[in-house]
Amino acid sequence: QVQLVESGGGLVQPGGSLRLSCAASGSIFRINAMNWYRQAPGKQRELVATVTRGGSTNYADSVRGRVTISRDNAKNTVYLQMNSLKPEGTAVYYCNVDAIPRGMGVREFNYWGQGTQVTVSS
Repeated sequence: QVQLVESGGGLVQPGGSLRLSCAASGSIFRINAMNWYRQAPGKQRELVATVTRGGSTNYADSVRGRVTISRDNAKNTVYLQMNSLKPEGTAVYYCNVDAIPRGMGVREFNYWGQGTQVTVSS
């Protein structure tokens, strides 16, 4: 139905920047909310940022001011620009969307990407 592929992760020094991308593909009627989560080793998965279809955004307190979420509805893609990265930002970052597949009426489903590793270390 809907597949999500993240890219842009890697190793970055503290204070550096990374831009994550997540492209949705498949039989998509509409994508509503698009979200980024992260899961650090030994910790629970947490919501980092969310953007509605209309462009409204919300951020976790731990990243607000250093992270920007954006989306391109024409490309079914969501981005996460991360600046001033800290070592505690080391985690697997997951893309998550609420989407309506084609042929399913108006029923919304939640989808996850496979994750991309971000490591912040000197």
